[in-house]
Amino acid sequence: MKQTLFIILLFVCQLTDAQNTIDKVNKYRAQHETAILEEYFNLLSIPNYALDKVNIDKNALFIEAMLKKRGIQTKLLESNTKGSPKAVYGEVIVPGATQTIIFYAHYDGQAVNPEKWHPSVKPYQPVLLDQSIEKSGKIIAFPASGQAFNPEWRISCRSSSDDKAGVMTIINAYDALVKTGAKLNNNIKFFFEGEEEIGSLHLSEILEKHKDLLKADLWLIGDGPVHQSGLPMIDFGVRGDVNVDLTVYGPKRPLHSGHYGNWAPNPCLIMSKLLASMKDEDGKVKIKGYYDDVIPFTTSEKQAFSAIPNVDVQMKKELGIYKPEGGGRTLFETFEWPSLNINGIKCADVEDNASNVITTESKATLDLRQVLGTDYLKQVDLLRKHIIEEGFLVLDRAPTDEERLQNSKIIKFNMVNGGYNAQRTPIDLPISQKVIKAVQSATNKQLILEPTSGGSLPLYVFEKHLNAKVINLCLVNHDNNQHSENENVRLQNLWDSIAQLAAIMIMD
Repeated sequence: MKQTLFIILLFVCQLTDAQNTIDKVNKYRAQHETAILEEYFNLLSIPNYALDKVNIDKNALFIEAMLKKRGIQTKLLESNTKGSPKAVYGEVIVPGATQTIIFYAHYDGQAVNPEKWHPSVKPYQPVLLDQSIEKSGKIIAFPASGQAFNPEWRISCRSSSDDKAGVMTIINAYDALVKTGAKLNNNIKFFFEGEEEIGSLHLSEILEKHKDLLKADLWLIGDGPVHQSGLPMIDFGVRGDVNVDLTVYGPKRPLHSGHYGNWAPNPCLIMSKLLASMKDEDGKVKIKGYYDDVIPFTTSEKQAFSAIPNVDVQMKKELGIYKPEGGGRTLFETFEWPSLNINGIKCADVEDNASNVITTESKATLDLRQVLGTDYLKQVDLLRKHIIEEGFLVLDRAPTDEERLQNSKIIKFNMVNGGYNAQRTPIDLPISQKVIKAVQSATNKQLILEPTSGGSLPLYVFEKHLNAKVINLCLVNHDNNQHSENENVRLQNLWDSIAQLAAIMIMD
């Protein structure tokens, strides 16, 4: 009885100490919001498309300087491929520590089309908004030093949420702990990658090359949105991903649609019919074998999903959707199955730029999300076989004149470099339970535990090369427009994330 009482008292004391530390972190952050956001605006101002080597290198150097400024030992980790983006590495070795946690985020972002952004905002010129653009948000002046920031304000800029928010909150969580005199129990390492949005092409090389340096008890990822209700959320798995580029061909030169409209094949229609053959009315993929290798959710995972508040009614109203795909499954239930999404179709011009023409080709990019059990290379091969069954000659290049004259349907098929499988970490592992306890200590809200996210990160690669346990802490608002125009992040989400990340850094 005395031993049990001692254990209870010890647990209460530990919890109280952690909460006191987080209170100090929150107070420090509130006193330094101006400096934190000024530095963040400078980071956001650097363009960060992964194929823009000059600016990607500038991002890496800026982040390395952020770490050095806080007294963190740094190193730029290179792959074996010359010219590939560097990973920014930092480490804090704590004497006597028996546990090592590596915090990951990526500093690259999706490509931008400035013409699609609202006229008042620019992709790489961060501004404060009083609310989101979709709710007629207006630009507001950056407050003078010492003035308060409304936690409901948004920052609009490419990667403000995905995923420079991860970089900023991880570094500032550590900074707040040190500045408030918190006791660090764990070795803490930082790993910031520069090509996640194009498939983490060289991540495997970096992990393999620096395997000893990157060993850890946990890789903690900071990325993605919280629950649609605003409740904090932890992901214990992610989907894999791979992209495929398609091009179908019509006449060798553009043709007048009146003179040739009943005779020359139209690549816009050819592509439309092909894409329509891949999915049914409920969004189920019709490609043979596409679902054969799926490992279904376990009973405990299904129970965890059933405990997540249902958001279907909210999201249907928010997004203007009458009937979702999925055959009656809820949003979260659809995460059990691999998906096939059409990222975009390009053909002739429309509306004011339309002309009565039969164009020469049509292009499409597909996004194949993987789940536990499916292999991205096999799924790409199943897609290729489906296209062949639809009567196409499949090439990895443009057709020759001879091939054009001998085949009615020709397609160029290219898997985009990169791609990886899904990953899942069991919720009941001791390290998972530690993270849950830590994050819950930093919030008085219900904590959502999601067995797997609908989104993708290269967590499979960490597991494959380092045998790592990987968990993702969701950071940003669900309506952040990541990957699209007018990307934004809500300030309170940044502040909450700093506190939660700090709690993980000091967990037992």
